[in-house]
Formats: sequence, structure tokens, C-alpha cells
Amino acid sequence: MGYQSIFRADAFADKVIIVTGGGSGIGRCTAHELASLGAQVVITGRKIEKLEKTAAEISEDGGKVHFIVCDNREEEQVKSMIAKVVEKFGKLDGLVNNAGGQFPSALENISANGFDAVVRNNLHSTFYLMREAYNQWMAKHGGSIVNMTADMWGGMPGMGHSGAARSGVDNLTKTASVEWGKSGVRVNAVAPGWIISSGMDNYSGDFAKVIIPSLAGNVPLKRMGTESEISSAICYLLSDAAAFVSGVTLRIDGAASQGTRMYPLADATNSQSFNGFHRAFIPEIFKDEAGKAEQRSAQPQDDKLGLE
Repeated sequence: MGYQSIFRADAFADKVIIVTGGGSGIGRCTAHELASLGAQVVITGRKIEKLEKTAAEISEDGGKVHFIVCDNREEEQVKSMIAKVVEKFGKLDGLVNNAGGQFPSALENISANGFDAVVRNNLHSTFYLMREAYNQWMAKHGGSIVNMTADMWGGMPGMGHSGAARSGVDNLTKTASVEWGKSGVRVNAVAPGWIISSGMDNYSGDFAKVIIPSLAGNVPLKRMGTESEISSAICYLLSDAAAFVSGVTLRIDGAASQGTRMYPLADATNSQSFNGFHRAFIPEIFKDEAGKAEQRSAQPQDDKLGLE
């Protein structure tokens, strides 16, 4: 069984698309879907082991994949990576700026180095990649860029450094869509809410034990999202169907970013999810009893997620 995308099988035939952070989580899922739709996918990341594993999966499924080790926080490495892609494949049609990360902390406890590291990881890296994709190819040939941000409209208590960086990505997306429209370059972003992804396993302490198990209850749809639900939105924004869509940040959060704390959320009915990723798996943090119950709430009624 291959990836069960809702898009036609040749939607990205002959397209060359970079997915940063493609060795795990949402990036891995997106790389799989794009490859299943005919794209030549280039996945990047800092850890070669993850890239090798994901590349092997995609190749086994019949997709076209190439990987390059790159630390997106380092400007020169980004310049080199983009140059290698253009030289090897002769073009660059799309860029998915997926890579990023943060750690939970109250503002008063974040050091200068910690703040700088998260902003550099999420905002600076996104800028370097966008700029080099544009300067080295897209300025003369057009293209599509999809950035990754987050639900930061009401602030991000407990992750203020990430909120600041992700807000910057949102604004950077809007600015680039205006400045680069002259070149036929579309720039959009996705803002995932709480997603069942391997990234959840990076957290520990109270955040893992208290906060994560409570997330689904704070979503109007009363569930967390799947990696496939983010990937499908990214694929749409990259596709020809979104040829007149630019400067948009698409919220994919089950309406969690809407409403107020004064409005009580009722129990949800008829809430079903989409998961076409045949190689998806349940993160370790969801494998206890509470996690299993939360995972079940995120599954469609026919329970055919294809989870390992």
C-alpha cells in the first residue's frame, strides 16, 4: 500500500521540491506525499540517519528522493545546498520550509542564548532558505514556497521565543508574497495546531505529562490533527490549484485558535480525521492509556489510519 493522497497521482510530475526537516514528523509525511504524486523530492536535515531512513522508505515505495545534510541555521550551508539542488536537477519548483523547533519555558527563564537559538532555528533559517531559493532560481523562473509557522495569534505562553519567531515567519511570508510576485513566485504558510507527530516525543516533564494529554480537549473538534492533514494543505498550496493564492497563512488547527476562554467547548460529535500516510506511527508519548484514548479520538470512525 502506498500513500493515499487525495490529489491525482501526477499532480507534481517533473517538479523538483525541497522539504527541509524531511527526515521526521510533518516533513517526512510531506516528502512521502509529494513523492507519491510524482515529484523529485529533496529532503534536508542535520541528522543523516533520519534522512537515510526516510529516503529508503520513499525509494521502497517507488518515489524519487535525494537527501542533503544541511544545517539551515548556517547561511553558507543553505547557499551550498540550494546550489547543489539546482546543479543536480536543473531547477527548483518548490520549497517547503518545514524544519524548526523549540523548547517549553516561561519567558522569565529563557536565557539570551536560548532565545537566540529558537529565533535562529525558526526565523533566520526560513529567511535564508527563501532568499536563496529566490536568488538562485525562482527570481527568473517562478516557483512556490510554503513556510511553517504555528498558532501564535493569541501569544504562545510557555514558548514565547517560538511565538516571536513564528510571528516573524508569518510577516515574512506576507512581505515576500508582495515583493516576489513580480517573478511569479507564490509564498504562503501553514499554521498547524496540535498535531500527533513524532515531534511530541521531544518534550518531557510537566509539558509531556500534563499539557500534551489535555490538548485535544481544548480543540472545538475535540481531537488532535494528523500529519497528513498538514501535508495535504502544503500540497494544495504548492499545486497549480493554488495558482492565485499567495500571502496566505492557512490555519490547520480544528478552530483551536478561535473563540475565547469564556466560551465553553461542548463534546464533539461526527469529528473525523484524514490520514493517508501509510507509514505513520503513534509517537511514544501517546502510547500510555491516556494517550491511546486521545489517539482514538483522532481516528476516523472506520479506524483505517494505517498506523504502525
